[in-house]
Amino acid sequence: MFGWWRFDRILLLASVAAGALTHGYNLFNYPLYITDEGIYIQQAWAVLREDRLSPYTYFYDHAPAGWLAIATWVALLPGQFQTFGNALNTGRALMLVCHVISTFLLYRITQRLSGSRVSAVVATFFFNVSPLAVFYQREVLLDNVMVMWLLLAVFFLTSGREWRDGDLRIVTVILSGLAFGVAVLTKENALFFAPALTYVLFKRLRGRMNYRFSMGFWSFSAISSISIYFLYATLKNELLPSNFSFDLNNPPADHVSLLYSIWWQLHRGEGTILDASSPVWRFSLGAWLPKDSFILAAGAAATLVNLAVGLLSHGRKREGTIVGALALSYGVYLARGSEMLEFYVVPLLPFLAMNIGLLLGWCVAVLPNRIRAIPAIILVMVFTLNPLWGYVLVIDEFGHVVPHDLYKLGQTYMQEQQLQWIRQNVPPDAKLIIDDDMWADLHDVKPYYRFAHSHFKAASDPDVRDKLFGKDWRNIDFIVMSNKMRDAMTLNNADGSESWILQALDNSTRVWSVQHGDVELEVDKVNG
Repeated sequence: MFGWWRFDRILLLASVAAGALTHGYNLFNYPLYITDEGIYIQQAWAVLREDRLSPYTYFYDHAPAGWLAIATWVALLPGQFQTFGNALNTGRALMLVCHVISTFLLYRITQRLSGSRVSAVVATFFFNVSPLAVFYQREVLLDNVMVMWLLLAVFFLTSGREWRDGDLRIVTVILSGLAFGVAVLTKENALFFAPALTYVLFKRLRGRMNYRFSMGFWSFSAISSISIYFLYATLKNELLPSNFSFDLNNPPADHVSLLYSIWWQLHRGEGTILDASSPVWRFSLGAWLPKDSFILAAGAAATLVNLAVGLLSHGRKREGTIVGALALSYGVYLARGSEMLEFYVVPLLPFLAMNIGLLLGWCVAVLPNRIRAIPAIILVMVFTLNPLWGYVLVIDEFGHVVPHDLYKLGQTYMQEQQLQWIRQNVPPDAKLIIDDDMWADLHDVKPYYRFAHSHFKAASDPDVRDKLFGKDWRNIDFIVMSNKMRDAMTLNNADGSESWILQALDNSTRVWSVQHGDVELEVDKVNG
C-alpha cells in the first residue's frame, strides 16, 4: 500500500514538473506578444493604479474576474508589473502558475474518474506537451485562468474515496459551485460546461437523502457568485440600456449597459460549422491543425467513443459519459457560430487530453497489471522523441532534427527593441497610436507616455478619438506598428472608423523597423 501511494505521488510530481518545464522554458521569448495579452494587462494596471476596471470606459465586454486575478498577482510581487522584466512577462508568469495548478487538477480528476494512473499520466502528458496547448497557454489569456477554475469545480465534484458512491459533502458541493461561478466571471463561455457539471452532480447524488439540498446549494453558490457581476452593474446604473432599447443599430449613447452588451455578444456571428468560411473552419484548418493535428483528431474520436460507451453501458462506464460530455459541450460552443478568436480552443484542450487518457486506460485495462504502463511509456516516448510527430523535436528545412520553435525561437526581443527605441527617441508628450501589447509598459514606467493609445481605442472611444486626436490624422505624431497591425486596422475599418488612422500611416515615414521571418515591426513618424 505504501509503495502504491509513493509511486502515485512520483507520477503526479513528474506530470506537474513536466508542465512547468514545457510551459516555463522559453516562456518570455515565444510566442510573440499579442493584442489580447496587452488588453488584460492594461485592465489589471487600471485596477491597481486607478481603482477602475479599465483605463477606458468599461463596457462589459468581459466579466472582470480574470484581470482582477492578474492584478492580485501583480500586487503581491516585489517589482509589481516589472518583476519579470516587463508587464506581459509578469502576466505570463501567472499563466505558468495557472498551468501547473491545472495539471495537478487534471491528473487527479482523470485518475478518480478512470481509476487508472495510466489514464492520468497520458492525459497530463498531452495537456503539457501538445504544441497547440503550449502555444496558447503561455499567453496572458482569460481562457487559461478560466480553465484552472473550471478544473477546480470538477475536482470538487469528483472528490471522495470513491467518486461513484455519492459520498459528497455539502462543503465540497458549495466549493464546486463557487469555483464554477468564478470560472464564469473569468470568461463567460464557461457557462457551456454547466450541463456536464450538473450531470456529474446529479449522478453522484441521485438517491441520496441530501440530493435536493446539495443540488440547491451548488446552484445557489454558482448563481450567487455570478450575480455579483449584475449587482455591480445595477449599483452603477449600468444594468439596463437607456429607454430599455436593445436596438443593435443604435447603441445607448448616455451610458453603457451590461444587458445590452450581453445582447450584442449573443448576436455576434460569423457563420456556423456548416459555413466553410466560418472561423471554426478557418482556425481549425489554418491555425489549430498545423500546430497539433493529433490532439484534435484523436481527442475528437476518443470523445465520441467514450460518450457512446458511457451511454450504452447502463451506468457501468459512467466516466465515459462525463468526460465525453465535458469535451462535447464546449465543442458545441465552438461550432455554434459566434465571434471567435484563435485562442478560443484553449478550454477544449484539457478535456480532449482527458478523453484520450481515459480511452487508452480502458484499452490497457485488459492487460496484466505489471505491463499496463508499457503502452503509455511507448506513447510518451514516441511523441517526445520522434520528430515526425513534431511535439518536442521537429525536422527543419535542412533535414536536421532540432527542438520545436516553442523551446528555441525568440520573438519578443524584437518587441522589447521597439519599446526601447521609443523610450530613447520619442518625447513623452508625443501622441502615439500603438497596439495594446506595449500599453502597460508605456504607462507604468517612466517616462510615462500618457498620450499613447491603441488604434482600437483611437477609433472607437470618444474621449480618445474626439478629445485627444480630433479624428484628424495630423494630430498623430507616431504610429507604432505591431506585427500585422495594418491588417487588423483594415479589418476593423468596415465602418470607416479607422480611415483617419490609415490616412496618417499613408502620410508617414518609417523611422525604425526590424524583421525576422514572418514578423515585422516598425515605427512611423507622421508627416503632419
